Amino acid sequence: MQKQKFDIVTQDLRQWQGRQEWFFNRDHTDTYELWYEGRYKRAEVWQKKVIGDLIKKDTRVKTLLEFGCGTTRFTRWWKEIGVEASGGDISPFMLGQGVHLFDGDLVLADSHHMPFKDHTFDALAFITTFEYYKDPVKVIREAVRVGKYGIVFGMMNRNSPKVARRRIQEMFGKNPFYVTATFYTPKKLMAVIAEALKGRDYTITWTATGLPEWFPVQQWHQPYGDFFGMHVRLNDVK
Repeated sequence: MQKQKFDIVTQDLRQWQGRQEWFFNRDHTDTYELWYEGRYKRAEVWQKKVIGDLIKKDTRVKTLLEFGCGTTRFTRWWKEIGVEASGGDISPFMLGQGVHLFDGDLVLADSHHMPFKDHTFDALAFITTFEYYKDPVKVIREAVRVGKYGIVFGMMNRNSPKVARRRIQEMFGKNPFYVTATFYTPKKLMAVIAEALKGRDYTITWTATGLPEWFPVQQWHQPYGDFFGMHVRLNDVK
């Protein structure tokens, strides 16, 4: 039998879900960490504060799986707020960096088909990745199967002037990072959650950030700002 050489990481690997994605392109993934070390640094600080405030309210959560973990930028941070994290991602290019930056467990997998038993973790997290899923209802159902007590989301907010700017840039062939993204508002995300969790007993809390530096507040319960965090607490589990 002739042996075939197979390498999952090739220069031709550019698509997922039948479409081209920036996180399957080495030209973009190799510089991903630099975004957070430069102009995105202030935004990251407030995003982590928002997410941390939400998840710490559920004292049942001690372990967490972050899907779409990328280079593990946030995955490395969870331990700072007392949560033991693991990561999963569909992009071998992103995980190829993550394995050198994160000393926890990582898995190469599709969030629509999580390779874990029921209730393997206390919670699931999606940080700036849920926007790229073609079947968000299926992903949420997988998340509550694997995560016993709920889900935390960190989302790019549709109610932001930057969304319009991104779409204009795309029209001129620039900014390829959001071409396939679906931008959510808190209300729109809650509607998807309601469909996915019909019949379940859950509580939702959320808060937004990503406001201009000159604005008098940087975190509020209004659906405006570049970013919002949302926590889905499952109440019908012991």
